Amino acid sequence: MTRQLTSSLLAFFLTVSLFGGTAFAAAGAQYRAEPAKPPAAARIIVKDVAWRCGAGGCVAPQGNSRPAIDCAALAHEIGTLRSFTVGGRPIEPAALQKCNARAR
Repeated sequence: MTRQLTSSLLAFFLTVSLFGGTAFAAAGAQYRAEPAKPPAAARIIVKDVAWRCGAGGCVAPQGNSRPAIDCAALAHEIGTLRSFTVGGRPIEPAALQKCNARAR
């Protein structure tokens, strides 16, 4: 490997490790959720979906289940959600209410 390529790769991995990949996760996020209360952990795996949570809410790529199932599973794990967005579009209020019915 050339020295320039090695330096570029090192800089990339250093950036990812410093920022925890948050910018990359948010950029590829299909799901966004705003919990009523901040979750206890910054990283949560619910069903087959890996969520990253912070001050602005939680983001994740879409899982193998329907969004309604992933929403309900997240609400069951972390509590009531103020909002749940799929591909930039918020789910209907009735769907969010049904999702939150699983909240603990």
